[in-house]
Formats: sequence, C-alpha cells, structure tokens
Amino acid sequence: MKLCMIGTGYVGLVSGVCFSDLGNEVICVDKDKNKIDNLKKGIIPIYEPGLEELVLKNYKNKRLNFSSNLKDSIKKSDIVFICVGTPTKKNSNSADLTQVFSAAKEISKSINKFKIIINKSTVPVTTGDEIEKIISRKVNKKFFSVASNPEFLREGEAIRDFIYPDRVVVGSNDNKSKKILKNLYSPLISKGAKYVSTNRRAAELIKYASNAFLATKISFINEIANLCEKTNIDVEDISIGIGLDKRIGSRFLRAGPAYGGSCFPKDTKAIVSTADKFKINLSIIKSVIKSNNLRSHLLLKRLNLIMKNKIKNKTISFLGVTFKANTDDMRDSSSLKLIPYLSKKGAKIKYYDPTGSKKEFKNLKNVEFSSTIQESITGSDLVIIHTEWNDFKSINFKKFSKNKKLIIYDMRNIFSPTKIKKIGLKYFGIGR
Repeated sequence: MKLCMIGTGYVGLVSGVCFSDLGNEVICVDKDKNKIDNLKKGIIPIYEPGLEELVLKNYKNKRLNFSSNLKDSIKKSDIVFICVGTPTKKNSNSADLTQVFSAAKEISKSINKFKIIINKSTVPVTTGDEIEKIISRKVNKKFFSVASNPEFLREGEAIRDFIYPDRVVVGSNDNKSKKILKNLYSPLISKGAKYVSTNRRAAELIKYASNAFLATKISFINEIANLCEKTNIDVEDISIGIGLDKRIGSRFLRAGPAYGGSCFPKDTKAIVSTADKFKINLSIIKSVIKSNNLRSHLLLKRLNLIMKNKIKNKTISFLGVTFKANTDDMRDSSSLKLIPYLSKKGAKIKYYDPTGSKKEFKNLKNVEFSSTIQESITGSDLVIIHTEWNDFKSINFKKFSKNKKLIIYDMRNIFSPTKIKKIGLKYFGIGR
C-alpha cells in the first residue's frame, strides 16, 4: 500500500519506517526541510535502538522516502497518517490540537481520489469528528474516511512494540476502511497481534485510558514505596508479590522517580480536561497527577536526609538524566527538578548519560557533563542512579570503595543493598 506519514517525530518516523519494512511504499513528510535532508543522509533526529539501520535499509530499497512537499505526498498515497504533536496547551491541561487541525486542512486541499485519513496522534475523544468536519468543507464525504489508530510504542522499545504489538486498535465508522486497515495490519495480525476494531471515538479513548491506567500503576507503587521506607520493608518484594497476580501484572510496578516522557504527563492531564468538558470527575486520575507532581519533592526531601542537610560544596554524580533508559527524551524527567535544586543549594553536579550532554543544564551553575561513568563517579560524595541504563547495571563499585564516604542513592533499585554495604559503601534505594 502507498502510505503518507505527516510528521517525522517519534510516532511518524518509527511507524513509517516499520510500515516500509513490512513492504509498503511510505513517504514521511515534514515541513522542516533540514530534518528531511538529514533523514535522506541517514541522520536520525531521535535516539531509538535499531531505527537507523531500518531507515538506511528501506531508504536504499526505495520503499521509504522523505519529503517536505505535503501536497504531492498526499496525492501519491492511499492512506494518510496524521502523526503530529499534541502537547499540553499553555496555562491549561487540555491538548493543543493546532497541528492536527492544520494537517487536516492541508489534506483537504490535496484529495484527488478516495483516501483513508488516519489519526495516529494522541487526541481527545471527538477529535476525529472535527477532522471530518474540516475536510468535508472542501471534499465530498464519499472521497475520504477518517479513522483513529492510536500508537502504543514505548520509547527505547518502539520497533519491537510495532512489529510485535499486544494489540492493534483501529477505530472507524466506515466498513470499507475497516477492511483496508485490517489488510494493512495483516502481517502483524498473522504474528499473533490482537486486532481490536471499534468505532472512532472508542479508539481515541482507549489510548488515553491505557496511559492513564499505566500512570496510575507507577504512582501507586511509588506511594507504596513511601510506606515501605517507613516500615523497613523492601518494595521489590511487594512488587513481586502483587505483580504475580494475573489480575494486576508486574509491568509498571517498579518504584522510582516520577513518570515523565512524551505521553503520561500530557495524556493524564488531557483525559481529565476532556472529562471536565463532559462534566465527569475523574478523581482517581486527578489524584495520580497530584501524586506524581509531589514525587520529585519527596525524593529531594529524602536526599536532604541522606546528606544530613549538608549539600553545599558536595560533589554529586547523576548517572542518567533522561526520563527512562534507551531514549534521549528529557521531557518531564525528574532530573529537570533535582539537578537545578541541588545546583542552587551549592552542590557541584557531574552527570553522565549514554545519549550525551543536555542543553537543559548548560546554563546551570556548577553542572558539567562527564564523558564516562568513571569520570562522573570519581571524586563524588554522592552517586544518584537516576535512569536504569544497562551500562549502569555492571558498575563495579569495588573500584570506588576506597572512598568510604561515598554514598549510593539508587533511584531504580538496580543494585543489591547487601552487596553494596559489604564493600563498605552507604546505600539507599527507593522503598527500601
């Protein structure tokens, strides 16, 4: 099939590349010409394991192309995916749909035959209705169909999640489109992916409800971790004990910093905003948002206790600063609150991240990027394991055990407290 992906951000680029790898002809479109030129050269704008190889392979085989000419790309395609950003509006909790509606207006100018318009961006319920209205102002409804096909890609695991998804959700009010889209996804369905066919509004809500529930699991176990710290219980035991219950499941029951990234913060706010419009009080999700907002404050409070309120002139090493491992995404990362706070308190901050230095810290006083893990740890009073990169799981802290004053604050519970204490270092975890 001939596909057009509008937007070469995380969703558009990964989905487009994977669709081309399944044998489709794909054009990834972006108004940023420099980005398009770089993609043609194999320069990838995001960090995602395995993505560069797939881009080069499918671009070479001419199944994948990149363009800044939106009108031409739409005309050449049978199915058009809207994959643009839906950030939170300034001074509001609702999703900013400016880019989605702008894409819909552009599509309406370029429909030359029947096309399926698929919204892959995460959007509130009824957005598909609005897209349909926008396009129908210029085009007869018999020449297009609007569907919702939410993505469920985890950053750092996106390619695997696309090729081996738990489920494929397609929401359409048109039977013709449903048949075509099921055929598009048939290579994944044949591998065992569950295919969920719903109406358009249901598909829109499935995405938000999924992210809100996962965010709830994270906030839940973080609150249980707070109780564990006061009652001398290891939260890892609790996670295992409740996670083995098939009704609950073990995924997303890992205590740690606040959730961050491109999805959970904005999507929990957006679903609450949507519910408010329909005069429905989503009290549980509102509590999750509040709990998550307090998370960094609680971590800082414990950090002060660990350091006995003596932070000034201390050297603190951060291992990992992104919101999670295997991504360069800094959006809503806890480090954006922790590092500026410690800097203001007079600490010297060194940080190492496998994805390199971060512009967010360049103007902060006494904050510098270390080129290696060893460089970051050497000479530090406190090491904070902020992100669970595999690189950190194999650190041999025996090398640093001569520094008896060194403290490890393991925010991901990567290490065994007993083993670290045996080599003579002080260890603190989350919920331990």
